[in-house]
Amino acid sequence: MNIREIITKMGFGNQAVITAFKHEDDDSDYAVWKIEDGNVTRVLKKTSKQELDIYDTFLSFAKLGVPRFYKSIEYDGELFILMEYLDGNNLQKCDRKSLTAVLDALIYLQNMYWEKRELEGIGHGFEASLPGRQKRGKYLNDVELEQAYEKYLQVYSNISRTLCHDDLLPFNVICTNEHAVIIDWEYAGILPYPTSLARLLAHCEEDESAFFYMRQEDKEYAIEYYFEHLLKEKGIDYSDYRKTLDYFLLYEYCEWIMLGVEYNDTETKDKVLSRFKRAYQEINIVSRCKVYLLIF
Repeated sequence: MNIREIITKMGFGNQAVITAFKHEDDDSDYAVWKIEDGNVTRVLKKTSKQELDIYDTFLSFAKLGVPRFYKSIEYDGELFILMEYLDGNNLQKCDRKSLTAVLDALIYLQNMYWEKRELEGIGHGFEASLPGRQKRGKYLNDVELEQAYEKYLQVYSNISRTLCHDDLLPFNVICTNEHAVIIDWEYAGILPYPTSLARLLAHCEEDESAFFYMRQEDKEYAIEYYFEHLLKEKGIDYSDYRKTLDYFLLYEYCEWIMLGVEYNDTETKDKVLSRFKRAYQEINIVSRCKVYLLIF
């Protein structure tokens, strides 16, 4: 692809500076570029129709929580979007101020689309997300885990839904000053409400050298803050919320169990095994979920 030609079609001059962003996890090229043209700085991203639909339907109305969207273009059969550039930090090394800003962004967006089920067909909504969830449960190879996971699928189908980013890992946010924006919206839609929060928290560790670092007290803070600033006014019982969140954390931990079973190639083996072992260490959450099986 000719990025210079694409940005020219978007109105940038010949002297514009183009800098490619890199993936956070392996430093490989990412189909996102920083465009600097005089005093104007923007982000160009190669995208999909699904992400463009999500921006058009959900995010173009948002005043907070997402980068400003300027325009899209089709070039040689591929889609590109031009967005606001924000200079800030992500949440890989979590601090309380940045975490609060991310929670505020998430709560603002979810409050806008609470129970807007008429929009479930846009993007990566409930029906689109369900087959992947069902698939994960087939890789657990443990009767107790499978029982708890089946209950997760029941819960997933029967609770309140809202706009969720289905891959809200700590590098998919940008925190700047008092505010935060959530980026990379390709996998998003009207989904069960804990989807984003659980993913944000579950993959963080207390080891400061970890890829995603977050203290346990900050996780508890996030869980309480989310309830007080969103769920409480929706009439959701706190005890039910905590039980529900445990099932969604179980789903996230099971990702690495699935990968541990699924992958055998030497290139990913060490990485998968490391996560696989941590998932089993943290899967004591199953003990709580098994108790909940008797309650629900």
